[in-house]
Amino acid sequence: MKNLRRKTLAAASVVALGVGLAVTGGLAPAAAVGPDTTFLVLAPQGGKTDKAAARVAAAKGTVVASYDQIGVLVVRSTNPDFATQVAGAGVESVASTAGLGTALDEGETVEVSAEAVANATGDPTKEPMYGQQWDMNMIHVPQAHAVNSGSSNVVVGVLDSGISSSHPDLATQIAKDKSVSCIGGVTDTTEAAWNPTSSDHGTHVAGTIAAAVNGVGVTGIAPGVKVAAVKVVNNDGYIYPEAAVCGFLWAADHGMQLTNNSYFIDPWELNCRNDARQRPVWQAVQRAIRYSQSKGVLNVASAGNSNYDLAHKNTDYDSPNNLPEGQDPTPRVDLNSACLDLPAEAPGVVTVSAVGPTGQKSYYSSYGQGVVDVTAPGGDSRFRTQGARSTSTDTILSTIGRLDAQGNMVNGWGYKQGTSMSGPHATGVAALALSAHPGMTPGQLSAFLERTAVAQSCPAGIYDPVPNWPVPVPPATWPHNIGPSYCSGGARNGFYGAGMVDAFNVVK
Repeated sequence: MKNLRRKTLAAASVVALGVGLAVTGGLAPAAAVGPDTTFLVLAPQGGKTDKAAARVAAAKGTVVASYDQIGVLVVRSTNPDFATQVAGAGVESVASTAGLGTALDEGETVEVSAEAVANATGDPTKEPMYGQQWDMNMIHVPQAHAVNSGSSNVVVGVLDSGISSSHPDLATQIAKDKSVSCIGGVTDTTEAAWNPTSSDHGTHVAGTIAAAVNGVGVTGIAPGVKVAAVKVVNNDGYIYPEAAVCGFLWAADHGMQLTNNSYFIDPWELNCRNDARQRPVWQAVQRAIRYSQSKGVLNVASAGNSNYDLAHKNTDYDSPNNLPEGQDPTPRVDLNSACLDLPAEAPGVVTVSAVGPTGQKSYYSSYGQGVVDVTAPGGDSRFRTQGARSTSTDTILSTIGRLDAQGNMVNGWGYKQGTSMSGPHATGVAALALSAHPGMTPGQLSAFLERTAVAQSCPAGIYDPVPNWPVPVPPATWPHNIGPSYCSGGARNGFYGAGMVDAFNVVK
């Protein structure tokens, strides 16, 4: 999830109008040609896509993926007037997704050296590096494993940047027959396609959920379950709406009971349903999520890393996050309840905030009364106690894997922090719950997670992990989202929702 605006420019294009050239010699003018652009074309809710597909063809578009289950087509076209010409009977809405690529918040990875791995002396009944996994003790994973460490009948879809299929802690954990790349909104089941390239994010997430207990590296929360790589982040580190739609539907139609979603959809952190440009994205994603729920999938999502009160939206300072180096975003003001963080605020999705080793809200974690459902360890390397610096070991240790400059997969272990890390803790606990109590519906499982969570009280008064930090904050040395926040609510509150997920409570 995002906390700082990404400082690199990826290939997130902006729609440009093509220019038709007049042809001499009495021939008709050549048709205008614009850039090859992706569109989401939505048929009316509950309707078939045949009329929409016919209009696509007439408007000089090509359907590259048809999601008839939800009435959504993924279309490519070079016709600069495509959006106007495709509108009509059989088409409810249409939107170009050019420029809507969201930069995945990778966060810094602090890798564990080969020497440290070799010298690790964790509990041999668990894993060599288990001693650095403070997060597992916080949610009572050892006690849970004594009762149930997960069932291979449970498959978790990791909608992310891919999972390294050669990692020694994950090679036996991946459901390869259910793994896929959804880049471009089109499925590709070849193993190379769903492995990671430049990003270790998805492999880190997968390790937290299901790293094997095999005497190597670390342990996952539910090492007995399977994970499936559902790659939705492209090689430039961007996720587009059509990839997310593809991912939700793939998980639903391939027997997955859970998905983990550590990203937000749209370079604007908040997707506004009353915005003509953003509304079709909301509609398509919401249809995909609702369909997945109807197929028995519980979707878990990270709350975000902007220290933002999602229950009181008025201004978005940090979006969009796909701008060139040196270009600052223009704040969006007068936001309202029609603007949502997707997928975290979609109905039925379990939204997870983050805490550090002390159990207090991580300085970066977004929050919100009535938005956050549960909390889980996400790490907090800035401040172990108020005002005191800490180290990378106060973040989350898990598996990492990505290609090097020569195209070789490099596997290892490393530390990351973010609600991207707290989300998979909740997903792993949910996987244990399904293993111990199979057959729960998504609604029942969501309620069970909350009922078994350990309530966390709000900090007294204003919560400020960086008291008296100098103003203005130097942007090159410190995140702009550092600052005070206020927790509202009682046993269920804006920082922690129903409380800390607990692995032992869901299996005992």
